[in-house]
Amino acid sequence: MCCGSLYTPAMSAALAAVCAFVVYFVAVRFYSRHLAHRVFGLDPDRRTPAHQCEDGVDFVPTNRYVLFGHHWASITGLAPMLGPAVAVIWGWGPAMLWVVLGAVLVGCVHDFGALVVSMRARGLSVGKVAEGVIGPRAKLLFLCIIFFGIALAMGVFTIAIAGLFSTKYGSAVLPSSGLMAIAGVIGWLVYKKSVPLGRLAAIGFASLLVLVWLGYENPIDWASAGGWKATLLAYAFIASVLPVWSLLQPRDFINSLLLYLGIILAFLGFFVMSPDFAAPMLNESPEGAPPIFPFVFITIACGAASGFHGLVASGTTSKQISRETDARLVGYGGMVGESLLGLLAVLATSAGIAAGRTGAPSDIWKDHYGHFDTITALQNFITGTARFVEQLGIPHELAEAFIAVLVVSFALTTLDSATRLLRYNVGEIGESLKLPILRDRHAASGIAVVAIAFFAFYEIEGKAMGMVLWGLFGTTNQLLASLTLLTVTLYLLQRGKNPWFTGVPMLFMLVTTMVAMVMNLNKFSSNWTFSDPAQLPLFVVGAVLLVLATWVVVEAFIATRRTLASAEILTRAEVFDQDDA
Repeated sequence: MCCGSLYTPAMSAALAAVCAFVVYFVAVRFYSRHLAHRVFGLDPDRRTPAHQCEDGVDFVPTNRYVLFGHHWASITGLAPMLGPAVAVIWGWGPAMLWVVLGAVLVGCVHDFGALVVSMRARGLSVGKVAEGVIGPRAKLLFLCIIFFGIALAMGVFTIAIAGLFSTKYGSAVLPSSGLMAIAGVIGWLVYKKSVPLGRLAAIGFASLLVLVWLGYENPIDWASAGGWKATLLAYAFIASVLPVWSLLQPRDFINSLLLYLGIILAFLGFFVMSPDFAAPMLNESPEGAPPIFPFVFITIACGAASGFHGLVASGTTSKQISRETDARLVGYGGMVGESLLGLLAVLATSAGIAAGRTGAPSDIWKDHYGHFDTITALQNFITGTARFVEQLGIPHELAEAFIAVLVVSFALTTLDSATRLLRYNVGEIGESLKLPILRDRHAASGIAVVAIAFFAFYEIEGKAMGMVLWGLFGTTNQLLASLTLLTVTLYLLQRGKNPWFTGVPMLFMLVTTMVAMVMNLNKFSSNWTFSDPAQLPLFVVGAVLLVLATWVVVEAFIATRRTLASAEILTRAEVFDQDDA
């Protein structure tokens, strides 16, 4: 299969998981508290944008536990399951280390920081914040990178969800669509009729579980993949223009309850099974895979560190924070929750996938991970996790259907939240270009959906543009994380705060991402031929992204020199710290 594999004889995956839980506990208990009090200085009495700008559509003060569920579900799409399920080809050791340590030291800090600086900037996006701390050119560069990254990712998510609905997992259609109706009723009753959320949440969650069972018994084969893509995009438009309380908040909250249940059942079953690792601890040269450095850090984005999370934090979540101190639970804690899902993906695909089957576990694992290009990552995650759940007495087929609902549901939460974020992005681009029509939420949502549809439907040589350019998503996503951390670091520096807690992760992310981008460009240019024209757009778009990223870094360097040379620590960015009370 490959050379450089290091198999650990019969090492218990449960022991490794316990060590990961200890790291999570220490990080949440001590490190996040230090960031909240000593670095960001959260103030429970300071008015937040949700109160300053309350409009009942986007700015809505929200209970922190409801907002935690909304934020967690929004950042938890396919990626925290997909990335680790691919990256275990380099061994469970690198994948688990990056998922756990990368999350608590980089990803959680990134999400928390993006949420705080946006909250202090009256709910503006991280791209708009960059205008204040770096300069006006940085904002437009940021917005262009964000537009491309979100539209590309959601185009691929649309393709993936449509593929799941139209092939093996029609059982997920009924619960996924039924949840939207349940969420609409709950949102109306809570915000218009003042019915207590707790009772409604219990009824809604029980109804969702019934729908999961009915979907398992009655899978729906309603349309082709193309029909599902059109349906999903229509739904994304509607979700983008509706008030946040009417669909996104209640649906994501109920979805988060489903995720809690899924993670609890999966980890309980995992510890009951207590399997050994079937994958090697380190696999330096797997067949067909790029080098382990830097690509293990690029392949695992969500689940460890993801630029998309900063867009969610600064795009929707910051507009709903009721008290500043809630940001610690929502921002730092939400990323720990996603890291747990990434950890589960590592365990499911490195231990669960071979557990309980006839034959040598290492040979079974090699059958699934024999070549980088043939990995069926989502199927491996669903199968491996279902093997954990069936340890609790649940039939394997029902367990698979339940896990498939989790996968689809959280892909959908990301799709509708990201379309809303793209709407904000279009509005800010319109502001920069002095085109007020783009500030209209219907017009901006329409442009957002058209951009997503381009990547989902337009084809080159019979392959959707989103899939052609998917090789750029990992670097684009990590580039956004790097630039977001760069913005937060400058924000702290300009206010006389310790910038190292965000600066060191920023430098690490920036270096690994830039190295990966250069290596990708070299590969794309080497592979391009007239018989394989797909490599040309990869090279062109990749080169443009590298130029934009370098430009932002240069602008940031200039801003840093200006800050360090200034007699006054606060610069023009101080406008973002003003309270409108």
